Amino acid sequence: MKSFKFNKKYLFIIISIIICLIIIMKFTTSFGMQNYYNTGFSTGLVTATTLNVRAGPGVTYKVIATVTKNSYIRVFAGIGDWYIVQVDGDYVGAVSKKYIKPIYPNSSNSNANQTDNSSSGSVSTANLSNDEKEVFNLINSQRANNGLSALKIDTEVQKVARIKAQDMVDKNYFSHTSPTYGSPFDMLKSFKVSYNSTGENIAGNSSNSGAVNAWMNSPGHKANILNSSFNYTGIGVVSSPRYGKIFVQMFIGK
Repeated sequence: MKSFKFNKKYLFIIISIIICLIIIMKFTTSFGMQNYYNTGFSTGLVTATTLNVRAGPGVTYKVIATVTKNSYIRVFAGIGDWYIVQVDGDYVGAVSKKYIKPIYPNSSNSNANQTDNSSSGSVSTANLSNDEKEVFNLINSQRANNGLSALKIDTEVQKVARIKAQDMVDKNYFSHTSPTYGSPFDMLKSFKVSYNSTGENIAGNSSNSGAVNAWMNSPGHKANILNSSFNYTGIGVVSSPRYGKIFVQMFIGK
């Protein structure tokens, strides 16, 4: 009977095999694909005071950006208890779904389907672009969060807002005063729009939610959005080579 003599070469082979197995198991765990799912909505409202946007769906991933309460974010998909999102600055990452309130721009209960009659004719969002509808819903969501009634689309004010937005792109300026039409008050008057009170917000931004967030973070713009004397609006959104999009929202009270 031969005795077993331990060879250091075998020890090296065994250790190497164990190390390889550990690496394979770690790689499989770290990079295993999780299933994505459709959330049923594309815009969410942040409910946390401050929310971390992480590089992946989990707290072990690094923080790449932060968003604050009542900010709007673009939601692409869900993965477990996380949403894959885009936030201001064009950061794409993951946030915990428990801090996101779904916003439904195309819901049948949305203000986008609201109709009414006024001196300006039928009031409807049926002819608004998708960008304009989304901004309209985001604005009314902010008003609802602050206990205010929803704005309605006035067809004549809508026309003026679009013309102003296009004028800003064509004439390459960013100002409430148009070299073509003058002040917002002059412009509304020239298009024969009657009102008791009025205001205007403008923005240059690459995303609809980014424009609304910027307005809500500016005291003057926020005051227009949350002005209880305004009950009608018009929104123009036009592609811009400089900003991505130009936004014009005109408000009137009557």
